[in-house]
Amino acid sequence: MGMAQPKGVEAKEVVIDGEGAILGRMASLIAKLLLEGHRVVVVNAEKVAVSGDPRRLAKFYRDTVLGVKSHFSHKWRPKRSRSPQRLVIKAVRGMLPKDKRGEGALSRLRVFVGTPKEYAGKASKLPEEFTAAKLTKAKYATLGEIARQLGWKVGASAA
Repeated sequence: MGMAQPKGVEAKEVVIDGEGAILGRMASLIAKLLLEGHRVVVVNAEKVAVSGDPRRLAKFYRDTVLGVKSHFSHKWRPKRSRSPQRLVIKAVRGMLPKDKRGEGALSRLRVFVGTPKEYAGKASKLPEEFTAAKLTKAKYATLGEIARQLGWKVGASAA
């Protein structure tokens, strides 16, 4: 299932290093690249920053990601993934159209915790306006820290 390329745009693979990148800003850039037809690979997903007070962020994610429960039994509750990969994918998915075009774009996204050997040295850093260094108030938490508080087991992978 191929998507028609916009004129003058050649599809290519873009490798982004998520270390220090602000989640929302990075996700909007990734969504734009995906909609243009590029394949996007994000490495170091556990080092992506989320701006805000770390304790409030953990509570927010706990309430929203894990908050939906069943009144009947724990086995009927929705199973929510807690890994940084899935949190990045969920942020990007929210910025894509909810149709076939968005579905096709999301299929071109790959996210990794750490850096796999085939992408070592290929990852490009984002411009400073996309990083936590640009934040005026230095309060932020990484997705790795938030995921551990949600119950992510570091060795387990998903995506």
